[in-house]
Amino acid sequence: MPELIFPGPEGRLEARYHAQAAPDAPIAIVLHPHPQYGGTMNNRVVYNLHYAFHRMGFTVLRFNFRGVGRSQGEFDQGIGELSDAASALDYLQAMNPNSKHCWVAGFSFGAWIGMQLLMRRPEITGFISVAPPANMYDFTFLAPCPASGLIINGTADRVAAPKDTATLVSKLRDQKGITITHEQVEGADHFFKDDEAHMKPMIDTVQAYVRRRLTETTR
Repeated sequence: MPELIFPGPEGRLEARYHAQAAPDAPIAIVLHPHPQYGGTMNNRVVYNLHYAFHRMGFTVLRFNFRGVGRSQGEFDQGIGELSDAASALDYLQAMNPNSKHCWVAGFSFGAWIGMQLLMRRPEITGFISVAPPANMYDFTFLAPCPASGLIINGTADRVAAPKDTATLVSKLRDQKGITITHEQVEGADHFFKDDEAHMKPMIDTVQAYVRRRLTETTR
């Protein structure tokens, strides 16, 4: 997969870019978990999401937030990281001007950033939030949530409590004009550590959801 350096708000950002041959292929960015707790673009969940989107025909970009790996800058409590994500989407769109569909996927801290990006970019047509930390971060900015998407978490998550995820889903489902799909992976922890029992079912669920959405939009 091609390594990539693109300009961010505080200097260069390190990325991995996986293109499709079709010039009008849908695009997706994948956002990694908390930089101060070891989160990078090579996190297993992020890596698997990246390849899942590519298998479905997406041109995909994942990158390291500022201060992670070869990305310049310092951790900025989510404010700068949101700017990084916006720059990543700008870059991806500039590279793929004929794309008709744009998705954002994020894991944990990355899910929080992804949902904020969703509020600022009306061209985003769908989202995937894996284990959003609703017990740690304020998600009330999603009023209203501008796009339909999938929220998925493990029932044994001790980092982002399932009850808080359920509360977030309930609030989002009260809004009209969008559909929030909520799925849980039985027995999975925050990191979906068991490949066969937890990671594979999570990725399979994501792929089934995205494929269904793409089919609906092409009818």
